[in-house]
Amino acid sequence: MPTEAKRETIASLRADLDASRTMIVSEYRGLKVKEITEIRRALRKSDVTYRVVKNRLMRIAAQDNPAADALFPLLTGPSAIAFGSDEAATAKAVLDATRPYAKIVKITGGVLGTRAIDADGVTKLATLPSREVLLVEVLGAIVAPLSTTAGLFDAPLRDVAGLFDALIAQRDGAAA
Repeated sequence: MPTEAKRETIASLRADLDASRTMIVSEYRGLKVKEITEIRRALRKSDVTYRVVKNRLMRIAAQDNPAADALFPLLTGPSAIAFGSDEAATAKAVLDATRPYAKIVKITGGVLGTRAIDADGVTKLATLPSREVLLVEVLGAIVAPLSTTAGLFDAPLRDVAGLFDALIAQRDGAAA
């Protein structure tokens, strides 16, 4: 029979699951409470929530979530999960925050939407620029050829206008 505290924990975990697109799972065995607090504080600055979870309660909370199939295999041993909304920013923040404890904290994997990635995938994801930067780069790649094409179409008209200005200036000079 679940206690009221467990029901509240499950509800809170469900809320975190629903609010996040990215989850980075790590094993925290050997960390002191003070060190976990430091990691949480560092991650909070990046809008990432870091929670130590009981695997059984997390499985119950994630049962109806589309990410459940990807998340369940990662829940082994003592687990802590970082919940975030931006994939690359979340991975980078977690790796940066846990870097001082790299010998203790072990990233076991992550979930992006409904897709699981391994620890190497999390590291590669952390090296990507943020979503906003990628969107700007894609937009720049689309706009650059269009502006070049517009310049090519505009050049002959600009040249003709320049010729007319030169002819008018020449006639004005000859008339004077």
